[in-house]
Amino acid sequence: MTEQDYMTGEKENVPAKKVWFITGAGRGMGTDIAKAALAAGHAVVATGRNPEKVTHAVGENQDLLTVKLDVTDPAAAEAAVQAAVDRFGQIDVLVNNAGNFYAGFFEEITPEDFRAQVETTMFGPMNVTRAVLPVMRARHSGLLITISSTAGITGGEFLTAYAAAKFGLEGWAESLAPEVAPFGIRTMLVEPGFFRTELLSPESTSYAVSAIEDYAERTEQTVTAWKGMDGQQGGDPAKLADALTHLAELDEPPLRFAAGADAVGVFEARAKELLAQADAHRELSKNLARDDA
Repeated sequence: MTEQDYMTGEKENVPAKKVWFITGAGRGMGTDIAKAALAAGHAVVATGRNPEKVTHAVGENQDLLTVKLDVTDPAAAEAAVQAAVDRFGQIDVLVNNAGNFYAGFFEEITPEDFRAQVETTMFGPMNVTRAVLPVMRARHSGLLITISSTAGITGGEFLTAYAAAKFGLEGWAESLAPEVAPFGIRTMLVEPGFFRTELLSPESTSYAVSAIEDYAERTEQTVTAWKGMDGQQGGDPAKLADALTHLAELDEPPLRFAAGADAVGVFEARAKELLAQADAHRELSKNLARDDA
């Protein structure tokens, strides 16, 4: 199926049933992705810390397997992958979606919380991917979808821990792409803008304790603004989930997918910013070679 087929509503190329393995499927975007994959006729392995909650969120389906998984536990990732193979025999699409959000100014985020952010949001996808890759390599086929963020494209205040994890995720996935391409395995990073998910809810977002007076006013303003955005974001996660099921069928899925008009804007602004930075001191940069080179 081509992207043009999707945009024009062509139904001639009906995709064959595949097995999707989705992390963080108990709520938010993970639930929508699981539902979209099932609606598209695929089998789904939906994982989460509480399998009963996952089943309740996604709904009963003969093509659904729910499995307990804490992505920070490599052994749990291997067990979940084995359960998927035992049930369906293969894994065709991995969606690394599970994550959380530790927000705050760098000096006020505890080292423990900073590490917890990276452990879940960066090392979590690595743990699951490491467990899935042997299954995909054996079949010389597969797609690795990693839900990143526009915070992985450009950083910002109050995002130091989150952006650090997402920037790391971006570099890892981009570097992994050529390593696994010879095995017929493709990778796709998804950078959503603001979607109406539970990311800004108390269940997903932890704010650093305001303890330094110099940051107090900005902390109060930022927390108030973000709490006010919860449930008001413009992006529709169900539409994004549907888009991902179609992108997964492309012969050449994009390495990066800017999800949402705001995400496209971030991509464009970042590209212009990098070009401007390259031009700002171009002559100085070009004159750094050794004289004997």
